[in-house]
Amino acid sequence: MDKGGEYYTRYLNGDDEGFVLIVRDYMDGLIMYLNGICNNVHTAEDLCEETFYRLITKRPKYVAAKSSFKTWLYTIGRNVAYDELRKSRAEIPLEELEIPSDKTLEEAYGENETRAAVRRLTGLLEPAQREAVWLTYFEGLGVNEAAEIMGKSPNAVSLLLTRAKSNLKNMLMKEGITDENL
Repeated sequence: MDKGGEYYTRYLNGDDEGFVLIVRDYMDGLIMYLNGICNNVHTAEDLCEETFYRLITKRPKYVAAKSSFKTWLYTIGRNVAYDELRKSRAEIPLEELEIPSDKTLEEAYGENETRAAVRRLTGLLEPAQREAVWLTYFEGLGVNEAAEIMGKSPNAVSLLLTRAKSNLKNMLMKEGITDENL
């Protein structure tokens, strides 16, 4: 159950422990998500810090009826990341950004070889497919939540996921990982 909204309300009402709980529960996942956008864990950590800083300084309104707290927070993080990419005038087109697949991520998640291959190959998908896969499979969000974060309709995200699955399946087969291994 997503208790972030409850924690945020506590924080807004003067209980600093509420903010500590938000950071504890959401920091790691947010860093991983932002790393998928910027392809640099140190930058992702800075973007995560900026996201939390915005919660402290701007105190944006969270409406539980509109979305889960995680969806709302990741949307803020995504906006922070894209603002930073625009500011830095990065020379790397967004299409070339990859979800990292270095060994430390594999170790941190204790993934087996197949999961590691899926994670690595996800970085080769087109950006919208990659983001949809990241949000739904790696972050565990629903299609509606992913659609809200991405600014797309649920049907569009479902179509991106369908295409991504097909592309991943083909890439896995080329690497010798068959349906029996999946």
